[in-house]
Amino acid sequence: MALKLATPLTVNAYINGEIVEAQSHEPRENPAKPDETAGYWPQNTVEEAQKAIDSADEAFKSWKHTEMKDRIERMQKGIQKIKDNQEDLVKLLSREHGKPVYDAEGEMTVSLMFMEYAVENAERVYSEAVNEDERGKNILRHDPIGVVSAISPWNYPLALSTEKIAPALLAGNTMVLKPSPMAPLAVTLVTQLIAEEFPAGVLNIVNGDADVGIELTSNDKVRKIAFTGGTNTGRHIMKAAADTIKNVTLELGGNDPAIFLDDFDVNDEAAMRRVVISNFLTGGQICMIAKRMYVHESIYDQFVEKYMEAADKWLRIGDPTLKETTVGPVNNKAQLEFVQELIEDSKQNGYDIRQVGNVADEEFFNNGYFMYPTVVLGADYDSRIVAEEQFGPAVPILKFKDDDHAVELANDSELGLTSSVWGEEEHAIEVSKRIEAGVTMVNTAAIQGLDIRYPFGGVKQSGIGREYGEEGMLEYVDSHSINVPKTKDLPHIPQ
Repeated sequence: MALKLATPLTVNAYINGEIVEAQSHEPRENPAKPDETAGYWPQNTVEEAQKAIDSADEAFKSWKHTEMKDRIERMQKGIQKIKDNQEDLVKLLSREHGKPVYDAEGEMTVSLMFMEYAVENAERVYSEAVNEDERGKNILRHDPIGVVSAISPWNYPLALSTEKIAPALLAGNTMVLKPSPMAPLAVTLVTQLIAEEFPAGVLNIVNGDADVGIELTSNDKVRKIAFTGGTNTGRHIMKAAADTIKNVTLELGGNDPAIFLDDFDVNDEAAMRRVVISNFLTGGQICMIAKRMYVHESIYDQFVEKYMEAADKWLRIGDPTLKETTVGPVNNKAQLEFVQELIEDSKQNGYDIRQVGNVADEEFFNNGYFMYPTVVLGADYDSRIVAEEQFGPAVPILKFKDDDHAVELANDSELGLTSSVWGEEEHAIEVSKRIEAGVTMVNTAAIQGLDIRYPFGGVKQSGIGREYGEEGMLEYVDSHSINVPKTKDLPHIPQ
């Protein structure tokens, strides 16, 4: 089925198997052309969120008993519908988000890849295991939890929604999804395409502001919250979940360090290109981007020289709809101003500020939420540009003395999502083992180093639980042990 997408597009909630027309809609601007409206998203009410939760709760009563074969077939049909409309959805995502088309295509690829992984592995991962020995029998079940509230962010809206939808529904849960107002259009359509293949109420989508989010995280009928977003919001969600002890999976912020050891080859052009991509893919607006660069003092000067060369070759800032563009605008004005504030603070402190990349059309650049990718040299280790997650096209490059110093600097953060170590492979692996992070990549970083077969998530204040891989799939079930011991009584009990 091919969608017919108007420009600008209006999307609505999908509740209990029906499109629900909202009383009011909000515009989503095109960040590359803020005067242009990419589409309109529904300003859903708390009452509509409650209706969605009630529908999911009612649907769960029967959906949890369905055969795995039925769940898999329905999810496969949803995946095929996304593929049938992939080109149009990618263009829409690029227009509403600001990410270049190649980047939007990459996000779609990751989304489909994990959905297919979940389908291929659901029967095995969620199967009942029977273990029997001389002490008795144990039946280990993986029972669905119930209604899941899923809240996704604006930076990777498709991937960070479908990674929740696929395992949750395959496990037998029902769901209400809320996207970010900063990228609500493509994800609403994708979710609806999937939801149409399932019984009414199994998958619902509502849009809205904080009041809707509060309902989704505090309603008594919600048994699990799956959230990707900022650490401060994650704290509020934990508090909201506390009253009813909800199960939570929280993938939160990251201020991810990248360590370049003394045996890293600065003359490796392919590696230097990977480094630049690890900083500026999606304009640096990825939780798992390399945000703090620590370079061994013996190679620092050469590294900076080669880095600047690679950045000027690869960073082409401009219209995200053009194939040659590699960096688009910042997603929204508030985020742009925050990154500019960090750079201004660095200027005030006398750090060396260097803009990199090339702009083809200065007039187009000046009319959108664009900024030059910026490298900061000579910053203090505790400066704002280092200590705060930039979530934009700015990165500091700093020196370190030896491996111990690098590890100390990398771990000096309340966050611990991903990290990377670059250098001779075995040396890099040994240093990687000392990093406090949920994921460490060797000789690559960011999306380039993501493997959806293995768990992804953070330590410290970067989150709770895991996504992707078998471990991520098991986040959506409760373990249920049925024990049948051969000796039913406690030994040595007086009669």
